[in-house]
Amino acid sequence: MITKRIIPCLDVKDGKVVKGVNFEGLREVASPVDLAKYYSKSGADELVFYDITASAEGRALFTDVLREAASSVFIPLTVGGGIRSVADFERVLSCGADKVSVNSGAIANPSLIKEAAQKYGNQCVVISADVKRVNGSFHMFAKGGREDTGMEAVSWIKRCVDEGAGEVVVNSMDMDGVKKGFDLELLKAVCAAVDVPVIASGGAGSVADFITLFKEIPDIDAGLAASVFHFGEIAIADLKKALAENGIPLRI
Repeated sequence: MITKRIIPCLDVKDGKVVKGVNFEGLREVASPVDLAKYYSKSGADELVFYDITASAEGRALFTDVLREAASSVFIPLTVGGGIRSVADFERVLSCGADKVSVNSGAIANPSLIKEAAQKYGNQCVVISADVKRVNGSFHMFAKGGREDTGMEAVSWIKRCVDEGAGEVVVNSMDMDGVKKGFDLELLKAVCAAVDVPVIASGGAGSVADFITLFKEIPDIDAGLAASVFHFGEIAIADLKKALAENGIPLRI
């Protein structure tokens, strides 16, 4: 079994980390730079940094906070929000990001994935899929979860991987912030469809949820969460200790 990763997610709006439930009711948490430093020292394996309103507002991801955060941490940093062109990939990578996450930009311009992968390598291109059940089907959502594209999510994710995406973050909108466990049905479907690393996002409420995730879906590469880490409900050191005690391989 591959070594599993624990990844805090920083959703940033107006320069502050925010968190809501089902992508709504956002409230401020802290400075992204301060949180990034904290998680880097606390044993996080990577960080994901989303500018959550950039796509909906049709603007570029802000770079000042990103530069400061990237210079403050010593673990891989994935950054997304408002990525619409190869030039956006260049801008974010030049600010210190290790990988670039794209959702709405790829939906609007599917060739973006292939172009970016050819220029920067598959390992730099991450598909962040915001997925919600609609009439019993998994639908892809764009613009920070505001717009139902009508596209079936798993087939879209597979297409993105075929085009060159080297990693997938599966954001379950149904489970986001609910703290009742990861969306195992959705995650199993994605893992069965692609052969690149898959990161589970949405639903973590306890250490037990992470244990269940990695035991139920051995192919999952990482568990991502936000509020349970931000509000001190789960300490990363405690989580890793519990995972190790349950025979789940990871970097301590």
